[in-house]
Amino acid sequence: MESKVELTDAEWRERLTPEQYEILRHKGTERAFTGVYWDEHSPGVYRCAGCGSELFRSDTKFESGTGWPSFYEPTSLDSVVTETDASYGMNRTEVMCATCGGHLGHVFPDGPAPTGLRYCINSAALDLERPS
Repeated sequence: MESKVELTDAEWRERLTPEQYEILRHKGTERAFTGVYWDEHSPGVYRCAGCGSELFRSDTKFESGTGWPSFYEPTSLDSVVTETDASYGMNRTEVMCATCGGHLGHVFPDGPAPTGLRYCINSAALDLERPS
């Protein structure tokens, strides 16, 4: 597992775009069907836009119809951490990068086999590393 990345608020602001900062550090979200990866079909590895940790692989990405990139599992169970999110009067499971703690999105129990999970992730929280 990668070593933890801990930066000051000023360092995060310097490292991230305003949209990435709002999503990763303040649990924001992008509007559906607006992120760069919602309709992306290229092979590769999706990394955390905050710290570069590997989070998801393109072969686990699927079309969920939600307007956000969706995956049925992370690269490893150590890649992400989850916690209960009761904001906006809903009970959801928030997904965060295990290395930097950045907010990625949410996971829902309505995904395809083999896991039955749908990791609904903000494009701005990801960087796609395409094969060379």
